[in-house]
Amino acid sequence: MVYPITLYGDPVLETPAATVTEFNDDLKKLVEDMFESMYAAHGVGLAAPQIGIGKRITVIDVTFKEDPNAKLVLVNPEIIHTEGRQRGTEGCLSLPEFREDVTRPKKVTVRAQDAEGKWFEHTGEELLARALMHETEHLQGRLYISHISGLKRDLMKRKIKKLMRAGEWA
Repeated sequence: MVYPITLYGDPVLETPAATVTEFNDDLKKLVEDMFESMYAAHGVGLAAPQIGIGKRITVIDVTFKEDPNAKLVLVNPEIIHTEGRQRGTEGCLSLPEFREDVTRPKKVTVRAQDAEGKWFEHTGEELLARALMHETEHLQGRLYISHISGLKRDLMKRKIKKLMRAGEWA
């Protein structure tokens, strides 16, 4: 099932997500649906709050279906190590049409559970490091725009309000 993407302005995006405690078939189905929703929206990462579900679950595939082994399911993820710095353009499915340069760690290690509840660690560099940070922050109720200047963020918010008034942001 493809879920609609929740857009900026919905409180679920700025509320810390709840810890997942039940690892069952419903969770596995949700993970499948999240991958399907992410691919349908042409994304490389998706956090559960982005489909209106306030749970600490995210899926990532920086290869966008090219390498099935690259698919990551992170339940209750925590960043445990970062290294270096990289600056690059970042976007978000919940903020379509907006992109800004953001500085992120160049290398990131995350500790998380899989869909079965088993703990693991995974390290990513470059785009994967950026995705790990971006999606984990979603679960904390933070969006990438918290890393841009206040002026740019205010301009973006004004454009979104204008789109909302015009009925083009729902």
